[in-house]
This record gives sequence, C-alpha cells and structure tokens, in this order.
Amino acid sequence: MSQIGTVNYHVHKPFRQAFEIDAGGIVGNLVSPELSPTEVAVLDQRESGVTVDFARDGFDFARSPTFVEDFETGNWQARYNSELTDFLQRKTGAKDVVVFDHTVRADDPHAERRPARNVHSDYSPEGAGKRIVDILGEEKAVEWAAGHYAFINVWRPVENPINSAPLGFVRPSSVAAKDWIEIDLLYPDRTGQIMGLAAGAAHEWVYRSRMSPDEVAFFNIYDNSGRPSVGHSALDLIEDPAVTTIRKSIESRTLVRF
Repeated sequence: MSQIGTVNYHVHKPFRQAFEIDAGGIVGNLVSPELSPTEVAVLDQRESGVTVDFARDGFDFARSPTFVEDFETGNWQARYNSELTDFLQRKTGAKDVVVFDHTVRADDPHAERRPARNVHSDYSPEGAGKRIVDILGEEKAVEWAAGHYAFINVWRPVENPINSAPLGFVRPSSVAAKDWIEIDLLYPDRTGQIMGLAAGAAHEWVYRSRMSPDEVAFFNIYDNSGRPSVGHSALDLIEDPAVTTIRKSIESRTLVRF
C-alpha cells in the first residue's frame, strides 16, 4: 500500500548553499536555501509488507518501549541514554555507543524546533570528521576513526501516535551519487555540513504509518565503512483528517563504534 506525500528536495546550484540556524541569535529562526516541493509515492512498511533491513538499507523500524514519560522536564537523559545504548548494541552490533544530542520537535509554528522538511542526511564526510572530534576530542577521534564507526539517529514519536508529517526514508539503493549536494549549516558558534538530496525519478520512499511512542525508527546518517547514508524528511501527509493531535517527536543522535 502506498500514499502520496509532499517533500522538499534540494536544488543543484553553481554555488555553495547553506542553512543559517538560529539566525540573528533568535532560537528557531531558520534561513533556508531554495527547496523544491515535490509529490512522491511512499510505501507504507506497516501495511504493504515491504521489507527494510538496517544492514542492507541503513534504516529500520522496531518496537522499543521506553520508561521515560516526559522528554522536556526532569532528569530523563541518563535513563534514556542507557535505553538507547542497549537498543543499538542489540540491533546493530555496536560495541560502544555515545549519545550526544536529543532534539524534541513539534509541528507547531511556535515550537523552537519543528520537523525538518528538507530531504537530507545529517552529515557529509567532512561534517562527520569534524563532529567526531567535537564529541570525543582529537586523540580519541583518531582512535575511533582507525576502525569502523558510524553516526546513527534514533527517532521516536512523543505523547501521541503520528497522524501527520510522518518521517519518511529514501531507500539508498534508489539514489544516485549525483543526487547528493553538500550543504553548510551555519550555527551561531560553529559550522557543520549535511548532505542535501535533489529529486530523482528512481527514488523509493518508505515510511511506517501511525507510529506510536512505543516504536522507533533508527537510521544511518554517516558510516566510515561506506554503508550508505539515508535521505529522510518529514512527509506532508495526513493519515486521518479527523485527528487533530500535532506531530511531536524526539530524535537522538548517537556515535557508535563496531
């Protein structure tokens, strides 16, 4: 079973493009490069029976209940980090896991962080090289980089099942190398890089409908062994127009060593 959703692809330009994040010192103020709204057919992994596998496709879905009830107040991070570490070790075979960032997003114009509606993967090779040093320090980063490491994102609905703006993924085997574009991220205190994805007629989109807070999507956003990064984006798609709960989620970025 497939749905029709709208995504915002990046556009090839003859110059370097960038997002300016918290522009002008205003949290949540985002200046974006040009994006191209595009309708795409999206396979529903839950209903269609389409198979995905992390080792092959770089993304997968799983049931993974959490003991954390509130991701915005209190001291929940240590407990959730422990849950994520156990999950990734079981699901990916990771030896070491460092959870370094959590972002709660709400599909609300007043939210500080809203769903990312550009098709992208979180790190370019250069961006990943800078980030591992930021997280581990130069000496330890060199040690990890001598072996196999990866950045993996774990995404979970918060409070209610997802009825609108679900997270969709492009199967890497359907993406050509020429579809990727390096995009700068200009923060007030640092510069990063992501990989934006331009439209491709062969792209195969997959999502899981009505994901609940007891489910997660986990996906590769950089792997130094060559495992493909996964293009992803919130999809402008509504499951049931009668449901009015807003889309809310938490994404957790992790650095793992195999």
